[in-house]
This record gives sequence, C-alpha cells and structure tokens, in this order.
Amino acid sequence: MTLTVTPDTYNFVAFDTAYTARIAEHMATQLGLDDIDILIAINENSALTRIDIDVTDSLITIAPHSGAMEDTRRPRQQSELNTTITMARGMLRARDRLRGGFADAPADTELSLPQAAVWDTYIMGRIAHMDIQVNKQAWVYNFRNRHGFSDAVDAAFEQVWNTANTTWAELSALSINTLSVTA
Repeated sequence: MTLTVTPDTYNFVAFDTAYTARIAEHMATQLGLDDIDILIAINENSALTRIDIDVTDSLITIAPHSGAMEDTRRPRQQSELNTTITMARGMLRARDRLRGGFADAPADTELSLPQAAVWDTYIMGRIAHMDIQVNKQAWVYNFRNRHGFSDAVDAAFEQVWNTANTTWAELSALSINTLSVTA
C-alpha cells in the first residue's frame, strides 16, 4: 500500500501532513485497507466539512475539505479526533463500495438526501463501535431530518446505527420503508 497526503505544506490552515498520514495509515490498517493505494487530497481552501470519495480497483481517493479535519474550538487548527473520523468515514465508504456489497449504490453525487443520511448513519455507527468518540445525537438529527420525526424513524436509526454488516440493497430498502412509514 502507498498512502499519499497532499499538499505537503499548508497556507491557510495549521495542518501537518505527516500527522495526517500517520492517522490515515493506522485507520487503513484497522479497516483492512492496507492492500490498496490511498490518496488523501486535502482542500485547505474550503472550511466546509465535506468529504469527497473516488474509488477504483487500485486507488482510493479521499478529498476532505479542511473543515472536516478542523478543531471546532480552534479555527484553522487540526483536530486529531476530526481527522480520525474523516479518515474513517472516507475509508469505510470506499471499503463498502469495493468489498461490502455497495457496488450497486449510486455515485455519491447521485444519492438522495435520505440515501446519504442512511449510509452516513451506517458509517458513523461503525465508527462509534470502534470506540471513536462521535456525536451520536447529531447523526440522529440528520437521520430524522431526512426520514421524519417519529418513534418508527428512531427505531430505524438504532437498527442502522447498530448494524455491523449490510448491503446497499438492504440499507436502501430500510430507508425507503422508513420514508413510507412517515408519509
């Protein structure tokens, strides 16, 4: 595996490429992605928390905007926790597409808001079960905003959050069924 982090130096944020690479290498090993090349291309020009992913059979490209790795209490400073979560989110989505029954999932740019929310919930639940600190309530709110506010939606959220292994077909069906219950 070759893991590359760009850029080498930063002009707008106080990030450390070697530090990011260490976190990414650890996460790749932990997630079983140490057999594929990974490119981390950080967009320091954007304070958004967006993470773009591109996956081929030989390369995973994770392109986070710097806000995804930033310390929310210290603007423009890198957060170890947010960097870890960002790497885990990107790598889990890539692993799902490559090896996890998500080959038939739409491209990230073509996901509906409920589809994106259910997949993000599945990803963040697995991250939480890796004993990485996440703000679960923020993800409950995101799921509710896309699927509705009801006890049935909350039960669906918990089911997805606590799922260790599923496919895109199963996850998509759960999202559709949850939407139909609240309609």
